[in-house]
Amino acid sequence: MNENNVENKDFRQINFSEKGISKGEYDSCKFINCDFSGVNLSNIAFIDCKFENCNFSMAKIKGTAFKDAKFKNCKLLGLTFNECDPFLLLLEFDTCHLNLSSFYKLVLKKIEFKNCTLHEVDFTETNLTNAKFENCDLTRAIFVNTILEKADFSTSYNYSFDPEINRIKKAKFSKMGVIGLLGKYDIIIE
Repeated sequence: MNENNVENKDFRQINFSEKGISKGEYDSCKFINCDFSGVNLSNIAFIDCKFENCNFSMAKIKGTAFKDAKFKNCKLLGLTFNECDPFLLLLEFDTCHLNLSSFYKLVLKKIEFKNCTLHEVDFTETNLTNAKFENCDLTRAIFVNTILEKADFSTSYNYSFDPEINRIKKAKFSKMGVIGLLGKYDIIIE
């Protein structure tokens, strides 16, 4: 496929898993109701792009640049964001399913997850300083040596991590959510 530069274009109801996507740079584009499942998006740049109601499940994103990419109502199952181009990486997720995805060792300061399902997502060694998890389900999400300073979990639920192996200074939690910080002690709270 030829390298191309596409600006300010709307892509609607395109099944890229059947026809593929041209390599290149997509700047200020909108992708609405598109299917990227299993597609090789490696080394493609998405700059200031919006994705709505798209399916990215099991897409290959090695070297993919997401510079100010916003995802709304998207399915992003099993994505290895840690393989993306980390230069100017900026992501935002609203009402997305990110189960089994990985953000291993990324710097994601001020990232926002709103109304997302984050089951078994790997945040190992990720810098989530000032991150906002608004009304998110973090069932079995993995936090090991993660920087969570000033992160906001106050409206999220089902998270469980060890404060002794994660940096949580000034992070926000709800009173009920604090139970997720005590799991390793195998205590009964009534």
